[in-house]
Amino acid sequence: MNAKLPDTPKAWVDPHDAPELDEAFFRNATPLIDDKPVSPAQYAKAVRRGRPVGSTQDAVKVPTTIRLSPEVSAAFRATGRGWQTRIDAALKDWLKNHSPV
Repeated sequence: MNAKLPDTPKAWVDPHDAPELDEAFFRNATPLIDDKPVSPAQYAKAVRRGRPVGSTQDAVKVPTTIRLSPEVSAAFRATGRGWQTRIDAALKDWLKNHSPV
């Protein structure tokens, strides 16, 4: 039969009864990325902490606006993230062999 059963009271669980998360707990933990276990080295590589690369005082760049031909812009953008840095590197390389004037 499909008779409705009476509601049963839910047992209360005190949240203060949870175990302490000590050093041993974290030492034995398995890091996950996208719900898949990974090694601590893979996790450390995937999780970046601190300021972004190139944001230190030694690597200050001057913001500027330049006009590029569509084919140059498309070629560098097609290389993915960091395309502006690659343009900077190409211009630095050009300066090694040419005078800017």
